[in-house]
Parts: sequence; C-alpha cells; structure tokens
Amino acid sequence: MKMAKNERQEAMLRLVRAKEISTQEELARELEAAGWQVTQATVSRDIKDLGIIKVTLPSGGTKYSVLDRTGDVAPGRLLSVFAHSVLSSDVAMNLVVIKTLPGMANAAASALDSIHLSGVVGSIAGDDTIFVATPSYEDALAINATIKDMNNRNSIDYQ
Repeated sequence: MKMAKNERQEAMLRLVRAKEISTQEELARELEAAGWQVTQATVSRDIKDLGIIKVTLPSGGTKYSVLDRTGDVAPGRLLSVFAHSVLSSDVAMNLVVIKTLPGMANAAASALDSIHLSGVVGSIAGDDTIFVATPSYEDALAINATIKDMNNRNSIDYQ
C-alpha cells in the first residue's frame, strides 16, 4: 500500500512538472489516464503532502507547480514558514517587493526560490525585505498574485 502511494505521488509530480495542470479534477483525469484510480480527496491530500502549489501565470491563468527542495526540509514546512513570515507584497515596475517579519526574509526567500516560479530572474533578501526581479511588469504581477495566494492560505494547508 505504501509503495503504491509513493508511486502514485511520483506519477503526480511527473505530470505536474510536464503539463500545465490547473485543477484537481484535471490532475485526477491525467492520473487516471496514466492508470491510477484516484479520488478527489486523495489528489487533495497528495497535493498537500508533496508541497504542490498553484501559481499565477503572466497570462492570468493558473497552474500547479512543484516545490523542489533538496535536503531534509519538508516542502510543507517551508511553505508554512513562508505563509507565517510574509506580511505583504507589492509590485514596483518589474520588481516584487515582499515585506516579512524581522529576521524572516532569508527563510521566506529560500521557500520562494524553491518553487522555481517562471519569470523570476533572481531574488535578494535582507532582514525583513525581499526583492524579486522579473523580466516584465506582467511577470511581476503574476508572481505577486501567486505570493498573495500563498500568503492568504490558512497555515493548516501546509501542515
């Protein structure tokens, strides 16, 4: 049973990395097409377990993205740190400026870097501020929308 769960979750990660999937229903259909029988509840639990988040695209649409992190830090814990430390975010031309609790900018930036958001050229963190550089104003708006969505989620989603 444990092996099947691990294999199913690996299949889910491969699908999310390979395709632009924007809903749990779409992900469930893709898994079923790959031979996995899943329920919406199973897909929802796996999304939380795997640290899969929904990101906003410059076009305004959304898709699931995988939080890639090496080491022993669980993706959910990293997202919880992000959700609890970010106070606000705003766009300034092609930059996203993120304000955090004092001393938390590096941890929040690490979580953000681990998501590998499309359109991020680079980021730099101070004590309570993160600057995220993007190629365009539209990319900055999309990244800011994703950050606001991550920040607005209840921390229980990441536990």
